[in-house]
Amino acid sequence: MKKIEIIENFLDETDFETLSKLKLDTVPENSLKVYHNEIDKNNNVLTSCIDPSIIKSLNNKYHDKTFQLLNKISPKKAELYEYSDFSIIKTGKNYKFPIHDDTPNKLLSGVIYLYPEKNTGTIFYGNKKGDNKEVVEWKQNRAVFFSRHERETWHSFEGDGNSDRVVLVYNLVSNNLKKIFEIENKNFLIGWFRNKINPYLNRFFKKTI
Repeated sequence: MKKIEIIENFLDETDFETLSKLKLDTVPENSLKVYHNEIDKNNNVLTSCIDPSIIKSLNNKYHDKTFQLLNKISPKKAELYEYSDFSIIKTGKNYKFPIHDDTPNKLLSGVIYLYPEKNTGTIFYGNKKGDNKEVVEWKQNRAVFFSRHERETWHSFEGDGNSDRVVLVYNLVSNNLKKIFEIENKNFLIGWFRNKINPYLNRFFKKTI
């Protein structure tokens, strides 16, 4: 498993309250909903499901911090950065997302726990079978970051059976998949095909919301 960075109180108080008070649709207890919002390196909002001014504000405040983190964890990937994804994800109380290693376009993967006060954090594993389980416990406004690596950064998330789980997923992204696989020393064609046929990741990251 690759290095995990944990940052307490990642968002300032105003931003944490703003995101925690967003009006989100109800989700079935065995489902989830993803609200995608993207902004490029020139501060242009590409797609947004919430007020674009909020996305611009988040990008202005936190991009330097996360980019420095990416440069620390994976400096070669930092050179490929193209845009940021700020997704609000609401997970039903009984939903369980399968063990996965993230889509290859993510240079830096991050999650900030919003609400409720208690829920299930992010679960990391030593392999896809779920061995060597390690949980980053849920704590409001705690951020968890890592740089995904093909078939190595295995993790999952789930509701706790009591309450819906709401987070901000904050990713630094590139579409230069060939270079990403080269940096990871992985086969591009195998990795690309594997990602394309993965029904869970394709459904999860399909931008229809």
